[in-house]
Amino acid sequence: MTRFALTVEYDGRPFFGWQRQAHGPSVQQAIEEAVFSVTGETVAVHAAGRTDAGVHGIAMRAHCDIAKPIAPFRLGEALNARLRPAPVAILACEEAADDWHARFSCLGREYEYRIVNRRAPLTFEKGLAWHVPQQLDAAAMHDAAQLLVGRHDFTTFRSAHCQSASPVKTLDRLEVERDGDLVAITAAARSFLHHQVRSMVGCLAMVGLGRWSADDLADALRAADRTRLGLNAPPDGLFFVTARY
Repeated sequence: MTRFALTVEYDGRPFFGWQRQAHGPSVQQAIEEAVFSVTGETVAVHAAGRTDAGVHGIAMRAHCDIAKPIAPFRLGEALNARLRPAPVAILACEEAADDWHARFSCLGREYEYRIVNRRAPLTFEKGLAWHVPQQLDAAAMHDAAQLLVGRHDFTTFRSAHCQSASPVKTLDRLEVERDGDLVAITAAARSFLHHQVRSMVGCLAMVGLGRWSADDLADALRAADRTRLGLNAPPDGLFFVTARY
């Protein structure tokens, strides 16, 4: 039995998220079915994170165990052939230690959220970014974001369906940068709560629009109350960027 580590890129728009669902297609299901097609084995593909419906992956890390002797390069090429035309690609495939786990060995995860801030509607980036037509103050968003960095109770920014044992997380980095019409928010932490990044982005957008002050954001954090959430950003602009081991 060989454990293979995969680096996966995917467009989340056709999927109901990473994790297998009874009511629709998932990225996990697509890869598991491709593995079965190549090897004849039914495997479980474990990922560093479980992205929601419509959320994308730039370099999601995953692993699976395969009994059939097969070279990593050949496996990666074969999986890509079987995955077509689904928007899922195996960027890298390599052998991993038996005790390496894509989720539990992960020391840090990074997400990027992309906002296109312009009056004109989206064309090429529709479904790949959040379109905000009103002018955003990215500098004010960045300054307010620093209030969320560190160890906090993030209940306000946590989905009601979150299965994490504790709402307390340590946010290592939260940065907001503008490049022309693009406002990019980068969030890094060991782990995140369900909807945490989207919820933080939604509230930062409230600051950028002048509807909230930095004090309003701080008050919402301290309240530890989901009903105090200002806005939950849509999934379109969220990308899993990288996992650190």
